[in-house]
Amino acid sequence: MQQPRTWFADFQSYLRSPEFASRKQAMVARCRQLQLLLDPVCTLDFLAPLLVRLYLVPVFWMAGTKKFANFEQTAAWFGNPDWGLGFPLPSFMVLLAASTEIVGALFLLFGFAVRWISLPLMFTMLVAAVSAHWQNGWLAIATGSGLFATERTVGAIERLGKARELLKQHGDYPWLTANGDFVVLNNGIEFAATYFVLLRVLLFMGGGRWVSTDYWLRKRYMPD
Repeated sequence: MQQPRTWFADFQSYLRSPEFASRKQAMVARCRQLQLLLDPVCTLDFLAPLLVRLYLVPVFWMAGTKKFANFEQTAAWFGNPDWGLGFPLPSFMVLLAASTEIVGALFLLFGFAVRWISLPLMFTMLVAAVSAHWQNGWLAIATGSGLFATERTVGAIERLGKARELLKQHGDYPWLTANGDFVVLNNGIEFAATYFVLLRVLLFMGGGRWVSTDYWLRKRYMPD
């Protein structure tokens, strides 16, 4: 007795048909046309590393200058094993981290030695993520739901809700929130990981054409 054809057999037969071959060829041609529309964008590829650099400049500049402005307090936090990070030689560690961030910000601004400065900055972000943020999970700002929500962030949101109720009952809540709502800083690895990824992009791409010192130095001293 002849068995009925299954949908899979029909599908296989269609894949071998001239109709499918014609449609496939037309789809490939259309995809090539669409790709050609995007090719002119490549002339602006230097903007990608430029924007990454300009995004990171104020991040590292503020981080480094803040450490120097509050040097003693930061060194105490770096060195204390109970409520701080427990680093040895805390004053030297603050000096090293702050100097790396400030010099890194200046190098990124001018596009000088971008690949080289990305390495110590990446190491700084890695140390910060592991020593100061890892135990708090991923989220920088606490949320009560979502993929990266934890028991810690859920509890923080519950307490935030209670704090808002108290402020609404006993304070001028519209005035207090006129310039922004209240949040709980979870202090997770989110920001450090983001900066690490962006620095890794610069490690691979460099400072970019036209708008970096590295480009002109290479053009002058290492012509292709």
